[in-house]
Amino acid sequence: MFLGRVIGEVWATRKLEDLDGLRLLVVEALDEAREPGAPKVTPVVAADPLGSALGEQVLVAFGKAARVACGGDGDLPFEAAIVAIVDDFDIPSAPGSWLEAAPRAAGTGGSA
Repeated sequence: MFLGRVIGEVWATRKLEDLDGLRLLVVEALDEAREPGAPKVTPVVAADPLGSALGEQVLVAFGKAARVACGGDGDLPFEAAIVAIVDDFDIPSAPGSWLEAAPRAAGTGGSA
């Protein structure tokens, strides 16, 4: 699993039937820009059963966990899926760019 940000969307008019109804989003790991680079391959195309928006921070799972999260017995034709839309996190050592990517940084959070 990794914490990432939705940076784009992929459209495919011809695809396997098992992918019908699933949005395919491009997700970049938040730590991808750090030096040295993270030992992950990103950006990743991930199935999105949750309705994530561009710029949102998300949690991406891989393998059978990703496929099970999208329903069924885990026998679906993709390797990554968004399993959570992140509201907030507390990582004291996170670089400032991680917080800038959060939708809440734009004043979307409410307070009375």
